[in-house]
Amino acid sequence: METKIFKANEIHLLANIAKEGSIIAFPTETVFGLGVVYDNEEAFNNLVKVKERKTDKPFTLMVGYTRDIENYAVLNTKTKNLIDVFMPGEITLIIEAKPNLPKHVTLGSKYIGIRVSANYEVANLLNLIGKPLLVPSANKRDEKPALTVEEVYKVFNGDIAGILEGETTSHIPSTIVKVDDKIELIREGSIPFNLIKEVWEEEL
Repeated sequence: METKIFKANEIHLLANIAKEGSIIAFPTETVFGLGVVYDNEEAFNNLVKVKERKTDKPFTLMVGYTRDIENYAVLNTKTKNLIDVFMPGEITLIIEAKPNLPKHVTLGSKYIGIRVSANYEVANLLNLIGKPLLVPSANKRDEKPALTVEEVYKVFNGDIAGILEGETTSHIPSTIVKVDDKIELIREGSIPFNLIKEVWEEEL
């Protein structure tokens, strides 16, 4: 199959393709992401194959709105404060997962990475799909994330069903922090960890 490029006004068509279990790509405010609906194990397996991903590394769960997070993760007061301050935005929070998530989503871990993009089109896309996506950056393992439609097409043409046109802005992957009773930096992106830690340590 040839990968189709969708214009912004065709976003509903791309959403329909995703609902069927196909892999799609779209711009976020950081880099381009790949996505599949979170509750389709076959789609998950295809994404692992296309990404050339290690099979023991879970994908981030991307939801459309911050209010959706509590459907998939267990939140405490400090974590809610981080969400209020930094989300939507260039941050991924690794939080305790709710126990009812499909096994391929957590891969046996008690945690789930959650992201809410500040890109309006991403929220629109997720709203049209009606469920979260499993979303890694658009690159093969150990390669740099794609920043443009052309880069995604060059790497993934024939492997994914569709790409949404659009621009990435910061070009830096999101900051990843793990939170439970303490806070831990996994990867620093455009939001400095010391800023996140300050908010975490605030007396509430």
